[in-house]
Amino acid sequence: MTRNDICEEILWKKSDGLTPYPDALDFMATRSRQIHEGSASPLVWLVEHPPIFTAGTSARPEDLYNPHGYPTYSAGRGGQWTYHGPGQRLAYVMLDLGRQNGTIPPRDLRAFVKGLEQWIIETLAYLGVEAFTRDGRIGVWTIDPLSSQEAKIAALGIRVSRWVSWHGISINLDPALDDFDGIVPCGIREFGVTSLRRFNPALTMQDLDDALAATWSAHFGSTPRKE
Repeated sequence: MTRNDICEEILWKKSDGLTPYPDALDFMATRSRQIHEGSASPLVWLVEHPPIFTAGTSARPEDLYNPHGYPTYSAGRGGQWTYHGPGQRLAYVMLDLGRQNGTIPPRDLRAFVKGLEQWIIETLAYLGVEAFTRDGRIGVWTIDPLSSQEAKIAALGIRVSRWVSWHGISINLDPALDDFDGIVPCGIREFGVTSLRRFNPALTMQDLDDALAATWSAHFGSTPRKE
């Protein structure tokens, strides 16, 4: 392990309010290009969006119902349909994957996705919620305390351009869970969604942000530094 794997800092940016999705796409596209060119540093960007549905490259039209007529966008990332809205934390991860990032070897997309999943799982454990992945199912899952059934609590979808990642993960703190009924989330019909609020109503978005920062370094090597 090199000194950079241990000591390097990563910029940690947080946007208040609701960030329009097209603005986020424009920002990430520009930032990822700048990271590739060496004119900008890697970044983790924490945002919330207004209620929207986004389509990944595998999204099927029949999986969108959208009874409220929320805006829909082509995300350009992998995956299928995803809902974003207030009360859900998006962490957009813009890293140079051409180099080592903590435990993630260079140019290893499988390891990068696994690292994102484990980051989510440890973040949730930090907040007292046991979560897990399932073979054949995208996302991170838990046992919903109300239904006692498996339910999705977090999602991930990435795009990689010139070995720089963008897009990232989403974790449900306290979104309007009924809004997920407007799609088949990630193409999976058999299971529902849940949120951290169902486990602990006292948790805040700041609690979630603190947990994301506290568990980042173990997987990606760098130390968060607020922009």
